[in-house]
Amino acid sequence: MNGTVAPVDPEDDLRVGGTVLPIERWGAPVMHTKTRPVTEFDEALHQLIRDMFATMYAAEGVGLAATQVGADLAVFVFDCPDDDQVRHVGVICNPEIVLPEGRDRKLEAADEGCLSLPGAYMELARPDHAICRGLDAFGEAGEVGGTGLLARCLQHETDHLNGIVFGDRLSGRARKKLYALHEERADNYPGDWPVTPRVDSESVETSDQRSR
Repeated sequence: MNGTVAPVDPEDDLRVGGTVLPIERWGAPVMHTKTRPVTEFDEALHQLIRDMFATMYAAEGVGLAATQVGADLAVFVFDCPDDDQVRHVGVICNPEIVLPEGRDRKLEAADEGCLSLPGAYMELARPDHAICRGLDAFGEAGEVGGTGLLARCLQHETDHLNGIVFGDRLSGRARKKLYALHEERADNYPGDWPVTPRVDSESVETSDQRSR
């Protein structure tokens, strides 16, 4: 990982060689259940991580939790910039999030989205700094911390592994609006997306016209 977390060994680069998998949607049981801790840092885990990176990149995301590809394991991958536009790339297993408290706690409101509810965004306030501690893909302890989008990503992905989606943190009214936005764009995202790429709005409209 980047920063204080052990980087992925160049000889065992887990960011390549994966297969793009369908992304689970909100409502699937695995998305709303706390995951099992990672205990085996073997080739099966490494292949899952390769597949997660491949899927995240295909979906143009900055983070992806194992639950989002149907795996009940506490691991997520990320490739995300911080507030200074420094790129952080890595894997965190069994993450524990540490957030500022007291006077150091400052909330930053920004639009947030989720690859498991594609096409919809809603403003959500989260702490503007986060530290995530855990194990890397080989079982070595470390941590990564950051601000801006990285802080939001670390919190968002850790939430996933605890069975929480960001919609759970919204008011009922905001959540209803979020689902409405998703429904407006749902036809752009095939059921096995991103295995099958996203369809642009113009192509969807043309298809609809032909079917009438």
